[in-house]
Amino acid sequence: MAQASLLDRSRTVAGPGYNRWLIPPAALAIHLAIGQAYAFSVFKKPLGALLSGTPDAPAPADWTPAQLGVTFSIAIVLLGLSAAIFGKWLERVGPRKAMMASALCFSGGFFIAALGVHLHNLWIVYFGYGFVGGIGLGIGYISPVSTLIKWFPDRRGVATGMAIMGFGGGAMIASPMSVALMDHFKASGTGSLGVAATFLALGVIYLLFMQFGVWTIRVPADDWVPAGYVPNPQHSALITSGNVSADNALKTPQFWLLWVVLLTNVTAGIGVLETASPLIQDTFSDKYMGAGKGVTAAAAAGFVGLLSLFNLLGRFFWSSASDKLGRKTTYAIYFGLGIVLYALIPTLGNGLQLALYVAVACVIISMYGGGFATIPAYLSDLFGKYQVGAIHGRLLTAWSTAGVLGPLIVNFLHESRKAEGFTGAAAYQTVFYTMAGLLVVGLLANFAVTAVNERYNEKGPVKAEAGGH
Repeated sequence: MAQASLLDRSRTVAGPGYNRWLIPPAALAIHLAIGQAYAFSVFKKPLGALLSGTPDAPAPADWTPAQLGVTFSIAIVLLGLSAAIFGKWLERVGPRKAMMASALCFSGGFFIAALGVHLHNLWIVYFGYGFVGGIGLGIGYISPVSTLIKWFPDRRGVATGMAIMGFGGGAMIASPMSVALMDHFKASGTGSLGVAATFLALGVIYLLFMQFGVWTIRVPADDWVPAGYVPNPQHSALITSGNVSADNALKTPQFWLLWVVLLTNVTAGIGVLETASPLIQDTFSDKYMGAGKGVTAAAAAGFVGLLSLFNLLGRFFWSSASDKLGRKTTYAIYFGLGIVLYALIPTLGNGLQLALYVAVACVIISMYGGGFATIPAYLSDLFGKYQVGAIHGRLLTAWSTAGVLGPLIVNFLHESRKAEGFTGAAAYQTVFYTMAGLLVVGLLANFAVTAVNERYNEKGPVKAEAGGH
């Protein structure tokens, strides 16, 4: 019982004079760990060659790239579902218990997946990394967000941007670390191309790393405000002084408009991220650039790394900018500028403008990251901070939907263009025009967002939920 009480919300309330800048590193510890999900592609080739031992000549019973891709899809779907289902529980029990649950599920997913690799059973990998690990992703993703908003009412965008930046940056650490571990275990002859042993090692590393967040997170006392804080009444009629519960938020048109906003922004961005490496190799191959001048696999990996960097920087830059510009204006920029840039990509590809093409892709992905990082602050503006973690969790089902839709749309459009005989940039042309069209829908949905009707507000004062009700 003593152990459980250490994890209780009541044990995490900060005393007077606590330095709130200690909170973002705690949030970052969780997000940097679960951001590993974006680096799953480094396991695709070795996982597809467990029987043959060589990725270039897979055995008939080896797992295909499509089968392995399902693992990532399951994880993202479970991220959205678990964030939606456990959001209210998180608000009740507080961030420490939620972070511990996340650490156990996320690392446990690696342990189970390692068994699946060892036995060459794909269903166990799906269950471990996809299902159990995906639940860890969802709970971990939302666990620090409402706490940050409560600590930084004056800088909501900056605070959530700092944490969610970690999710974008986690892959930049996980990618090289996973490759190095696989090489090490492969050389020491552990079998399964070093993948099973790497999964075990990552499970232990992330379980320990996430403990920093678990034990350093604090929630502010109910009546706490930053010194000298005055709520900012200017530049937005959208910012409420009321509080809307998670259940009531679902009844408002604003919630569903923001659901469409997140869905369209993510579907478009995830389509580019998923296919970034083949996209740039196909568009700028030797066939078009001249012998030996095309984009190599190694250069394409560099492009993917660059996109990760802009995904990360965009999360902090755009969400911080939204504190000054207002959330609605910031999303109008994402969509307005996004439409132009997506529509421009095929032209740059056809014209073989490599440098401009890369620059435009980087800006697009920065706004994709920014879309994720700005949404909690937008929700907090509209619905108050009472149950913003739970509302954010429910909104993330839009991400799950986009995680399935984005790659489906891209693959379908690309394959059908290839079947018609198009190659290079032309084979991706309809992809980008379709995504630009999706962003028009997002632009209109964002344009329609107005202040939430007061009848949805909680009556009387609300306290942060404590355990026991």
